[in-house]
Amino acid sequence: MQDNATEVTAAGIARLAGVGRAAVSNWRRRHADFPKPVGGTETSPSFALAEVEGWLRKQGKLAEVPLRERVWQQLAGHPEGPVTALVHTGCVLLLIHERPTVWLDVSAGSDERLAAMLPGALDQVLGSRLGATHGRDVHTVRAEIGSAAVNSPAPVNTAPADHAQAGPQLPGAVNTPGPAGPPGPAPALRTPTGPQLLASVPLLRGAAELAAETGARQTFEFLLGRHLDANPRQYTLTPAELARLMADLAGPARTVLDPACGTGALLRAVDARPGQELYAQDCAPDLAALAALRLALHARASVRGAAGDTLRADAHPELRADAVLCHPPFNERNWGHDELAYDPRWEYGFPARTESELAWVQHALARLADGGTAVLLMPPAAASRRSGRRIRADLLRRGALRAVVALPVGAAPPYNIPLHVWVLRRPDRTPAAPEVLLVDTGRFAGEGRGGPDWPAVRDAALDAWRSFARTGRLAERPGSARSVPVIELLDDDVDLAPARHLPPPALPEGAEALPVVRERLGETLRLTADLTPSPAEPAAPVRWPLTTVGELARGGALLLRTGGNGGHARVPVLTDHDVLAGTAPSGTLPESEEEAVLTEPGDVVVPVLGGGSVARVVDGATAGAALGRNLVLLRPDPAALDPWFLAGFLRGTANHRQASSYASTATRLDVRRLQLPRLPLEEQRRYGARFGALDEFERAVRRASRLGEQLVRGMYDGLTDGTVAPD
Repeated sequence: MQDNATEVTAAGIARLAGVGRAAVSNWRRRHADFPKPVGGTETSPSFALAEVEGWLRKQGKLAEVPLRERVWQQLAGHPEGPVTALVHTGCVLLLIHERPTVWLDVSAGSDERLAAMLPGALDQVLGSRLGATHGRDVHTVRAEIGSAAVNSPAPVNTAPADHAQAGPQLPGAVNTPGPAGPPGPAPALRTPTGPQLLASVPLLRGAAELAAETGARQTFEFLLGRHLDANPRQYTLTPAELARLMADLAGPARTVLDPACGTGALLRAVDARPGQELYAQDCAPDLAALAALRLALHARASVRGAAGDTLRADAHPELRADAVLCHPPFNERNWGHDELAYDPRWEYGFPARTESELAWVQHALARLADGGTAVLLMPPAAASRRSGRRIRADLLRRGALRAVVALPVGAAPPYNIPLHVWVLRRPDRTPAAPEVLLVDTGRFAGEGRGGPDWPAVRDAALDAWRSFARTGRLAERPGSARSVPVIELLDDDVDLAPARHLPPPALPEGAEALPVVRERLGETLRLTADLTPSPAEPAAPVRWPLTTVGELARGGALLLRTGGNGGHARVPVLTDHDVLAGTAPSGTLPESEEEAVLTEPGDVVVPVLGGGSVARVVDGATAGAALGRNLVLLRPDPAALDPWFLAGFLRGTANHRQASSYASTATRLDVRRLQLPRLPLEEQRRYGARFGALDEFERAVRRASRLGEQLVRGMYDGLTDGTVAPD
């Protein structure tokens, strides 16, 4: 089997060789032996990865493709698409994780032999972990493995050809035929056949090699995370910190259901318990398959996944779970309103067509055991829309809705809306005088789009919920939390938004703090005046000999690193928004086996998205933070480059313009193409001192702006609430 089946774009070639895309275009024009396109379009061609790798090595432009990058390029350029490649890879990684000796046996020999033997081996491990034996007898599976090993190396098809056309189909999987009529739920994963696996064999061997270095679970998380990052518009993800909070609100559970599982983030956040069972369903077959594999690799729990529309074709109708976690689709009009009018799940009222979220709430309650807990992420409108007030009222009266937690802006997509978390319990009895907990964590929003202060959000929400869960009441915490008697909420609106029912806290920014703010603003304005750059004398443009960041990196004058997707260390994360706003590290990254890139004093950090001419020199206060996504770190050799000189010239508007590429919705900076003059170190330091002074002035201006806004807001609040007199 030739590796030529894997294709790579010009952007991928640039990443492999460590150059800009313009260099790849030049190679195509100047070198007649450059590999010819094998796919794509005229404006965006793709090339055979093996041919490209060979050409780069022959030209001395590539010593060796890093294993992680090679595997990723094989996956991204798979002829059947990256999702199929991910599913095939996940199946093999699960086999390696569960039965490494079986993998060693089936992978010995030719690619054809591997593709022929894999389906039988996968059937066993998928059946064991996912309950997906497809009615195939274990003895039959073993006989197929033995037959494939002894007989012809031709690929073995594990299912009749006519089965491939039945039911909702995931690329690279085989579905068995079902009865006529509306499509029902299907198993999340079917064993790929030998012919389907044959095109993936080079990728599977590479993934196995990577798993030997980093582990099977870590390899799958890396590839899945890279795929999600490369296709952000295709998926609505639940951030890891939010998933952890929702799992903690639900508490320990042996059986857990996520009826809209996506990539499995919520179930992955559940604390493991002996004999645990995880149930997952998603209407997108590819997500259902990826979630099932991810969960099976993550823990020893029994995983039961399904693909299908949960509201119309529930795969687990008899389940009574200890906990339900759900991030449902928001504002869904076509959720089944017309055909589900008499569904028994609507115990609390038939949801209006515009209230799909209340349909998910009642589905979650219907799948709970008595006393079980459901935690759902909800849009804030679901707490106050008039069309849902009768259902909300019944949820309150019968003690099903126990808490509403308002999250800060930026907690989860859509990031411009402060979402809510609803905590519900299936009532085993109606409380005599029910109360509902309302919590508002909105004050913990981060600056810009850096994300909220998750430790503070967790502490506020969990402390209030656990105190309330013990006694059914919570003493008022001004501006933060209180338990409200249900009778107070049963008015014409039944509005459950926490901000409507929580009195404002006694803020230190009240009228008594305004003199302090005014004094600090005055000091900052005086400092800003002192730091204002002196008038510049006009001079003729200077023509320096130029070099690029890419050339300096290849020559060893600086080290270039890109922001990662996670790491072991739980340290503050410097995000691109922190760099743009000049604020302290405020982000988080998912925990993973990757090594986080930690900043050091003197590093220069550059955002690659957004089109702003920004570069930040890391100081002592920022040092030690992990580098976030969409950032590039440049670590100059102090014997060759002054960091302030480097950062200053990188900020030039013309410099950014020539190094940027433009798409319909975004501007991306190729940091390697940024230019700076070749100057002696002493001359660099002269420029660096001036750039450093400009940076200090810029920070003073920003601080003055923030203090001015605080003073103006305090004056408006004081005048309108009577704590400040108008004269």
